[in-house]
Amino acid sequence: MPSSNDRIRPIAICAFRHNDRILVCRATDTVKNETYYRPLGGGIEFQEFASEALKREISEELSQEIKDEKFLGVLENRFILDGVPKHEIIMVFDAAFVDEAVYQKETVEIREAGWEKAEWRSISEFGPEKLILYPTGILELLSKP
Repeated sequence: MPSSNDRIRPIAICAFRHNDRILVCRATDTVKNETYYRPLGGGIEFQEFASEALKREISEELSQEIKDEKFLGVLENRFILDGVPKHEIIMVFDAAFVDEAVYQKETVEIREAGWEKAEWRSISEFGPEKLILYPTGILELLSKP
């Protein structure tokens, strides 16, 4: 039987695009010594729709409610993080916060171990020779009308 590291992980993430900014977490791959950013979200549980997982994850991570979820697409991501191979199927969304005060903050505290804060970043800060945004392919999804 494969270990949990040998399985494909289904996740749901959300960009929370507001003006030209998205809400992302900063992290570091300690093996590659690479700083990168990724939108918030997390695992989809058995018998849970991706949109339900997204609402649950954002509630757990930020203690915020969301609305107006818009499905942007699916990405498949195979990568190595801290020397460990990973494989994800990612349901990518955009949505809005019910509490509009979130958009006025530069950073938002994350209530999950391993993450300190989410930060608003301009989409134009990401790309080749710029800041790294994962998963690969998300910039293309965000550029669609």
